[in-house]
Amino acid sequence: MSVTRVQRLDAFPAEAYRGTFSPNDPAFAGGSPQDPAFAGGSPNDPAFAGGELPPGWEGVYFPYDAALADLREDGSPARDGVLPEFDLPRRMYAGEDAVYHRALRLGDVVEQTVRAGAVVEKDGRSGRLVFADVVREYRVDGELAIESVWHDVFLGAGGGGSARPVPAEIPGGAWSEDAVLDERQLFRFSALTFNTHRVHYDLAWAHDAEGLDGLLVHGPLIRILLLDAVRRHEGGDGAIAGFRFRARAPFLVGTRATVHGVRDGDATTVSLVDADGALLAQGDVAWRAS
Repeated sequence: MSVTRVQRLDAFPAEAYRGTFSPNDPAFAGGSPQDPAFAGGSPNDPAFAGGELPPGWEGVYFPYDAALADLREDGSPARDGVLPEFDLPRRMYAGEDAVYHRALRLGDVVEQTVRAGAVVEKDGRSGRLVFADVVREYRVDGELAIESVWHDVFLGAGGGGSARPVPAEIPGGAWSEDAVLDERQLFRFSALTFNTHRVHYDLAWAHDAEGLDGLLVHGPLIRILLLDAVRRHEGGDGAIAGFRFRARAPFLVGTRATVHGVRDGDATTVSLVDADGALLAQGDVAWRAS
């Protein structure tokens, strides 16, 4: 099964993300409702054209579009035209592998094709699990710009299922920066991506159904934040050729964590570590040969 959608990359989604999560990046023209260019304009309008999206920011375009009747009780899509409907009530994002062939630019008319990838069923410590991959391809004028494979896991009721935290191993010489998010930022990312998963805004659900002590920061958001940190410390937007990201343990809103990164030749490992030194998420950046 596959679904194809087409979207022109207007400035507002990128500018909304920038103003909420990466304010030190330069503003995008036409990104504010107060800007006359925001009201419209052709794809050739200079207010929309020319700006490159940083790697990962494609994730704020092509928001979820499943009808309300097609959602699980947890708010995630049950019927999306891509994956079969699994008889498990909970769906979680586990990671993503992306390859960047060329940058997307504001004003591009992008064709996104989403199709089902590998589906594997297993028995875990919390019961039956289904691991399902979702393949996304982004094309401009028929040219493949980005390809990514999302890794989702479907779980039974009753909470649990999250990996036990393991100590992070941070080598010497790594750069670092603090990371802490609040409820306003989670709301904005949910709204921007039309993500209705209740674990990000319904505290009772997060506690009772998912077994968490607070609201969960979106895995796809953590992924972009780690890429943003790499850009801040190492630069090279157009030099990022790929990113392999894995969510390891829950990152809860209001808790303080630290992003660490270290480069070794043509690769950078970036990690999100909680205040107790446990690994929450990790990614590997592949750099394009110069």
